[in-house]
Amino acid sequence: MNNVDRKKLSLVAITWPIFIESFLHMILRSADTFMLSKVSDAAAASVGVSNQLIMFIFFLFNFVAMGSAIVISQYLGARKYDVIPQLTGNAISLNFLFGLLISLSVFIFSAPLIGMFGLEKELFSQAEVYLRIVGGMVFIQAVMLTVSAIVQVHGFTRDTMIVTVGMNLLNIAGNYLLIFGALGFPKLGVEGAALSTVISQALGLMVMVVVLIKRVKVPLRWKEAVQWKKDHIKMIVAIGGPVSVGQLSYTASQIVTTSFITGLGAQMLATRIYTQNIIIFIMVLSIALAKGTQIMIGHYVGAGKKEEAYQQAFRNLKFSIGMALGATAIICLFREPLFQLFTDDPVIIAMGTTLLLLGFLLEPGRCFNILMVQSLQAAGDSRFPMLVQILLIWSFTVPVTYVMGIHFGFGLIGMWAAFIADEWLRGMIVAWRWKSRAWDKKALVRSDSATMMKEA
Repeated sequence: MNNVDRKKLSLVAITWPIFIESFLHMILRSADTFMLSKVSDAAAASVGVSNQLIMFIFFLFNFVAMGSAIVISQYLGARKYDVIPQLTGNAISLNFLFGLLISLSVFIFSAPLIGMFGLEKELFSQAEVYLRIVGGMVFIQAVMLTVSAIVQVHGFTRDTMIVTVGMNLLNIAGNYLLIFGALGFPKLGVEGAALSTVISQALGLMVMVVVLIKRVKVPLRWKEAVQWKKDHIKMIVAIGGPVSVGQLSYTASQIVTTSFITGLGAQMLATRIYTQNIIIFIMVLSIALAKGTQIMIGHYVGAGKKEEAYQQAFRNLKFSIGMALGATAIICLFREPLFQLFTDDPVIIAMGTTLLLLGFLLEPGRCFNILMVQSLQAAGDSRFPMLVQILLIWSFTVPVTYVMGIHFGFGLIGMWAAFIADEWLRGMIVAWRWKSRAWDKKALVRSDSATMMKEA
């Protein structure tokens, strides 16, 4: 049942499929932006703005997915396999119902939500169309996120990667047919990109459910989906709630800073959108390494191997920062050709390439922060990083972003300086928490004494 249990935990073995899968998930959105950039910068920017809101919604669902993944990883470490089907059924049904509620809300309130950004009329109408279609079906992502997280903590990271590859190929093919009207299909532009995204996600979810049942061999029974066990839901919410609130806070801050950038004009907004799409490779690498670390820490903590968990986090941190710097160097080496894939506007290219060079300061800090936060979460200590994230972002990062970018007129350069300071400050605080070992007493599962000393 537990693939990770059969061999020594390895960061690279766990992480590389997660990296490819996460990268392709991001590409699923970037493909829309890239292909629409061939229609117009306005179409690409409108989808980029809509995706800011969709990412915010995505993190709403993360509290169940992340909470269940961390709880299940500790049960796997403790070798208490009989509890897993009940946890899985509860998690999937909970996020499905939550997803339906959010989907309905986004569909009804799509216009006011897009209106928060103060977009020009052309951008507004296209962004609303995209948000209404993709956001209105976002419950598919809610279930997909939960099933994928559960499959991954069992060690079947390659399977989730393969499903995501297929999903992205379908999305790109659908974009080609529906954005540009190829092979006799209607030429729908932004609407076509949205429909392609939803269809590919729905098919991907169907396959992922089959993987969970047939490959991971976790049964999905009606009884376990509708009969929620109070203790299980409480554990999922206790861990996932703070995780989700922290991520929501960060995503909300990104929405606020994006609204600052819209005040700088369409060129600077497009620069932000294109820069984000280029640095996705580095961001996803950091996220994948942190997620791999989280799986390892969860298993070690569940097995009672807390010293191994403590040392593993720092070993993984050194490796991860090195990887983030290497990825930044590769991106910067090809920075101008990468921007030219999106636009030929010299102003956007000049500013965007400068922002990429600042990645040598930003990306190691982002990697540092994400990995230490997810290590604490895996150990059951999720409230502390949440509080740090909320307090620092809203008392320091957002105000400084406005002051540097708007008040003092440094534009995107000033805003990027605020982002750099934010990542390093939060990283140092959560690293201090890890070193303090306050998380030692926060394990969710107690391993049986007969199994605690077995090799994970």
